[in-house]
Amino acid sequence: MEIDSFALELFRIGGVKLGEFTLKSGQKSPVYVDLRGLVSHPAALRMAGEALVGVLRGLEFDRIAGLPYAGLPLAVSASLAGELPMLYPRKEAKEYGTRKRVEGLFEAGQTVAVLDDVITTGGAKLELIEPLEAEGLKVRDVVVLVDREQGGAEALREHGYALHSVFTLRQVLEALHRHAAITEEQYREVWEYLERG
Repeated sequence: MEIDSFALELFRIGGVKLGEFTLKSGQKSPVYVDLRGLVSHPAALRMAGEALVGVLRGLEFDRIAGLPYAGLPLAVSASLAGELPMLYPRKEAKEYGTRKRVEGLFEAGQTVAVLDDVITTGGAKLELIEPLEAEGLKVRDVVVLVDREQGGAEALREHGYALHSVFTLRQVLEALHRHAAITEEQYREVWEYLERG
């Protein structure tokens, strides 16, 4: 897949926004990546699944796991594009029936590649990997569409996980700038923000 066309499509559908935003961490940011809207754009969701499969092809695993909630449609798209068996952890255990914390078919000892939309600090990924490991699954790799490059890779590495991304936020920004989708002023403002860390 041509990565620039995918970055431009994400921008077109509002998955990458420029302005003034407050992140989950409380930090102020001139750029916001919100890929939850991909579910309303089937062509873009298909592109996302294919892009994730492109990254997954270089990894070894038995199952993929989508993290709730944004990672679930991405994992389904990747599962269909690559014919990969999928499962997912629940944010909370069911209070009825099987009381499962992980949905899907698997065996303890199998390796799972975890999928999500974006990574910033990595905290949310670590929380949702825990139920997978509690069921005896092994997690080595986390795959995201966009790495904001704000400490997530390092946080995962400290816990023994490797981060893989379709692209970094800088690469998205460069593609948008290259194709004149954003102004020079917008480009510089976001670039300087990313450089400050």
